[in-house]
Amino acid sequence: MAVIAKNNPNIKVTIVDINQERINAWNDSDTSNLPIYEPGLAGIVEETRGKNLFFSTEIDKAIDESEMIFISVNTPTKTYGKGKGMAADLKYVELCARNIAKVAKTDKIVVEKSTLPVRTAQAIKSILDNTGSDVNFSILSNPEFLAEGTAIQDLLNPDRVLIGGESEEAIESLASIYGSWVPESQILRTNVWSSELSKLTANAFLAQRISSINAISELCEKTEANVDEVAKAIGMDSRIGSKFLKSSVGFGGSCFQKDILNLVYIARSYNLQAVADYWEQVITLNNHQKRRFADNLISTLYNTVSGKKIGFLGWAFKKDTNDTRESAAIYVADHLLNEQAHIAVYDPKVSSVKIQSDLNYLNTRSEDENKRLIEAKDSPYEALNDAHAVAIMTEWDEFKTYDWHKIYTKMKKPAFIFDGRNILDQSKMEKIGFDYYSIGK
Repeated sequence: MAVIAKNNPNIKVTIVDINQERINAWNDSDTSNLPIYEPGLAGIVEETRGKNLFFSTEIDKAIDESEMIFISVNTPTKTYGKGKGMAADLKYVELCARNIAKVAKTDKIVVEKSTLPVRTAQAIKSILDNTGSDVNFSILSNPEFLAEGTAIQDLLNPDRVLIGGESEEAIESLASIYGSWVPESQILRTNVWSSELSKLTANAFLAQRISSINAISELCEKTEANVDEVAKAIGMDSRIGSKFLKSSVGFGGSCFQKDILNLVYIARSYNLQAVADYWEQVITLNNHQKRRFADNLISTLYNTVSGKKIGFLGWAFKKDTNDTRESAAIYVADHLLNEQAHIAVYDPKVSSVKIQSDLNYLNTRSEDENKRLIEAKDSPYEALNDAHAVAIMTEWDEFKTYDWHKIYTKMKKPAFIFDGRNILDQSKMEKIGFDYYSIGK
């Protein structure tokens, strides 16, 4: 919405939420307090806020005054009932649709922006059309392909903008908004089902590439191969390309796992078992990679981490974001805590409150026990002081610039590094004295 407002000064954009605290943070005069950290976002909010970008909790007023409404609520994986652990939970989307139906007195274009399973547009349409009023609703699907950490750049220069719908007039009015900065050739118009399925498929293909290279990383560790060299060699093949071939402790983020599980659930609901099994394997391998990293750390530390301090560098699921959803760090930490390890975490953008809530959400142990076993530190040197091992969980650039000599002198010996992101220079670390382990080497 911020980028749309920036590129369309004649359009008034209002973002509404039921959470007053969240809206207050978006209205904070100090833009370093915005709830989401994303390079370039604060500048755009500063430039547009109060001119044609507004943040409010007056939901009904905003619905009433609008001509186009984007539904951008979360669609988490269900934690209950039918489809638990796989299907998307659409209750927030449905509540939005019902709210729009209740308030709207004039025709509206409703755009589904959340990552949604195929056929959601139909459900929204059916709710909106059964209001008993003569208001006309056009439903569009406009999935989001931005990546966190590079979201602003991805929005300013998108590979493609996808708009799915039935009403040509509605499609063109949304296309004209994007057209103020996106070349016409990059705005794709499809039917709703293709649009919705394209989003799930795009994420499934990207995640599949990561699981593919991670599967090869385990083979590399058993042979004399180096996974980075293999990735570089295959990436130079123009049919394959070099993106998403970085081997690591495993992918995280709110979309990959959720969207693949959704794809699996849809396939199973149509009894397409081979299709479902194929895509589910991408998740199975990702979980295996996280577990393998933790097991390797335990076995290297003489088969016990009980009472040992392990320093974690990074908790976000990738660099340049404060988003921790499905981060590998959460699952690796949980596994180590089961073995009674003591973990100290340093992440430049993630708060200790978030780290505790991520672990408490798993319900593996009591909140008091989590508090006792894991703590966040304000500096990397503090987190690694007296540690038996360092686990690098996020590829923040600053980790490469630390004084690793100083860190080595303060750690227990032998001092181990488990580089889950392959960002440090192995020969330099070994020269300092570290026992260095990485992925796929």
